[in-house]
Amino acid sequence: MHSEGTTEADMLAKLVGERSSCRGFLSERVPHDVITHILDIARGTPSWCNTQPWHVHITEGSETEKFRRALRAHVGTEMSETPDLPFPTAYEGAYRERRRASGWQLYDSLGIAKGDREASGRQMLKNFDLFGAPHVAIITTDAALGLYGAVDCGLFVQSFLLAAHSLGVATVPQAAIASQSPFIRQYFELPADRQVLLGISFGYADESLPINRYRTARQSTDELVSWRSS
Repeated sequence: MHSEGTTEADMLAKLVGERSSCRGFLSERVPHDVITHILDIARGTPSWCNTQPWHVHITEGSETEKFRRALRAHVGTEMSETPDLPFPTAYEGAYRERRRASGWQLYDSLGIAKGDREASGRQMLKNFDLFGAPHVAIITTDAALGLYGAVDCGLFVQSFLLAAHSLGVATVPQAAIASQSPFIRQYFELPADRQVLLGISFGYADESLPINRYRTARQSTDELVSWRSS
């Protein structure tokens, strides 16, 4: 129900503006019917020719712990990257500056000094502990649908993140999980034609953690658009 004077655009702006990536979760599980509700909302995502290329593998209960332990053991103390889709080859200009600013905010919230690669490396490895989340969703696409299948899945991921936030569920999309695609494929017994795009760890945020309280900046509307008007 809308409060008086609140439009659907206001509600969407609130969801998009409030959502953030959670990096510290409570152990409390999300009820199965709430997860289903998130998926029911996200499945309405549009896609090219209505192909709906996404498929999701979700862990609950002891299955999350089994996967967490297996993934962490596989990664060990160093991360090698073998994603199904190539990662960015470089971050230059504004992309580099935004990436650095985000990283500094994260490390500052943890009290990690700039240049402390040992501490930042330990924090990076927490990706493979799923940041303590009680659930993870593995998002895959059909390889034959190529780049645009992946783009469609990106739309699905945004729908999933916003639906989760609207229901009080915290999320963190993680490309780091996709860096271990061969392991993910074997663990979840994925067919050869499925490509791993990312994982989404989710649950209820531990609001006591400083790492869950910092927020990254966004470019202005004027920065992101080039107008041609008559």
